[in-house]
Amino acid sequence: MKHLIIYAHPSQQSLNHSIKQSLVNELSVNHEVKVRDLYQLEFNPVLSEQDLQGQRNGQVDPLIQTEQQWITWAECITFIYPTWWAGMPAILKGYIDRVFSYGFAYRYVQGEQQGLLTNKQVVIINTQGKSMAEYEESGMAQAISMTIDRGIMEYCGLTLSDHIYLDRADRADAEQLAHWNLEISERFGLK
Repeated sequence: MKHLIIYAHPSQQSLNHSIKQSLVNELSVNHEVKVRDLYQLEFNPVLSEQDLQGQRNGQVDPLIQTEQQWITWAECITFIYPTWWAGMPAILKGYIDRVFSYGFAYRYVQGEQQGLLTNKQVVIINTQGKSMAEYEESGMAQAISMTIDRGIMEYCGLTLSDHIYLDRADRADAEQLAHWNLEISERFGLK
């Protein structure tokens, strides 16, 4: 299977980086894997007026075309990122704004919205400081599911295979990390 990992965390010493690297190592044994590290790429997340006009005219910046080619190539897209301020990091949100553009990720036909990224699985792995119980009690878990799982992924036609929440991540030790890596491997069918 062709796996594309879209990764958004600025530190190579982070828990997210460790999780990403472990998944890449395991997937690479039997699958094709490509990583798009948005910070390493210095991806510009700002959707400009020129971007909007280009989308309307079917013209896309060559850097965005490259990202769209990787999305097209992939059979499974995995997003790995921390939850910051109840959402994804700005660089990842900007990636979605610019890359998941009209005519590529979705379109309207006679007033009906159509997702265009069909026949692709998506997995989301995100770390968060609070417990899942706190997220569920406050309604944040439902809000994240609504805005990201449904409002972005399903809207664009992607099939959400899994959304893995790694909670209390700021308190994780080596034993917890090993447990999470095993859980992720199992959920990907690698163990």
